Amino acid sequence: MTLLALCYVTQDGIMAKRIVILGGGTGGTLSANRLRRLCPGNDVEIVVVDQNDDHVYQPGLLFVPFGLTHSTEIVRSRRHQLHKGIEFRLVPVERVDIQSDIVHLGDGTELSYDALVVASGSVLVEEETEGLTGPGWMEKVFTFYDVGGAAALHDALEGFDGGRLVVNVVDMPIKCPVAPLEFCFLADWFFQRVGIRDRVELTYVTPLDGAFTKPVAAKALAGLLEEKGVALVTEFNTGEVDGSAGRLISYDGREVGFDLAVVVPLHGGASYVARSPGLGDELGFVPVDEHTLQSMAKPNVFAIGDAAGVPTSKAGSVTHFEGEILVENVRRFLAGEPLDGSFDGHTNCFIETGFGKALLIDFNYDTEPLPGHFPTSVGLPLLKESRLNHLGKLMFQPLYWHSLLPGHDLPGVGTAMPTQGKHIQSVP
Repeated sequence: MTLLALCYVTQDGIMAKRIVILGGGTGGTLSANRLRRLCPGNDVEIVVVDQNDDHVYQPGLLFVPFGLTHSTEIVRSRRHQLHKGIEFRLVPVERVDIQSDIVHLGDGTELSYDALVVASGSVLVEEETEGLTGPGWMEKVFTFYDVGGAAALHDALEGFDGGRLVVNVVDMPIKCPVAPLEFCFLADWFFQRVGIRDRVELTYVTPLDGAFTKPVAAKALAGLLEEKGVALVTEFNTGEVDGSAGRLISYDGREVGFDLAVVVPLHGGASYVARSPGLGDELGFVPVDEHTLQSMAKPNVFAIGDAAGVPTSKAGSVTHFEGEILVENVRRFLAGEPLDGSFDGHTNCFIETGFGKALLIDFNYDTEPLPGHFPTSVGLPLLKESRLNHLGKLMFQPLYWHSLLPGHDLPGVGTAMPTQGKHIQSVP
């Protein structure tokens, strides 16, 4: 694979191509770093744009409320995660003109591109739920899906002496769909540790018809909720949060009372996507081919991670598995070659269950989470609580900063979902 394959060749020499990446989170950073390693010279310009310089290790947000980590330990500079030779622009995006191949920036400047990667993730849109940020917000109604909310919730849990704690998912899709369940499991552990579990009623409220989107995993997770004494309320579509009275109210009129509510708000795509004709869908995500990650709107536009409208979980592992194929397809597009259509929706999730244990699930577009081991028959146990899985989740943080973000491959863990070690015949 040569550098020339990524550049215009003219009679006068080589003209540099510009790859613009919108977003300096997981997907944008690992894509930029992989592209820089692929093109070490100056003939390909790589520009990353983001409106702030705070790169958050988002799996760590779950641990902040329980005092297992501090918010300062999970935030680093975006700029410092990028390899030398990548330009970082600290400026909001106003809109993208996909017809003219121009990004209009918030400071009034324009940035043209030969290839565009939308990696702006998903954002919380609390204002879409009536009353959510009204009376009681950050007093007895919280979220742990951002740094400020997670830190405030830590203080609230420290002062909570009993009552009904409700964990509520407003609607799908959300980042890391298992995180609200993990919160329930860790809350059970936390209140046992501080000696007030018998005074706390835990309830999980979801718009789904089960504990999770995948039936096999949903059955296992529902069993864990029951075992830990967490009530499950399903098909609850939250229309209003009444913080003053301590009530969640669904669109069909049902109510769930609370003394402390942990709410996962509605998610949407970056606001500039809606201001960019043809780029996104009604939620602000970018429709792409689910196997190549190429935009449905224009062939020189790609999307990765939460920003991509693909039928799989908005989880960090998905972004990591997408990265190799997305970078290869940007290269192939610029070189005029057929794209790689091999992304299979591979998703891998560690689910903290408390007391130093975790459960691991691994699946893709077509395959349910299966029992067995990952990534081989002598690997981590699947669909089974274990101390080893908990240690695996803890190990992921240093791997994230030092291997995945820099764009390195993990030995033995490929993009495609592995079948070796799985008990494929055990699930119809």
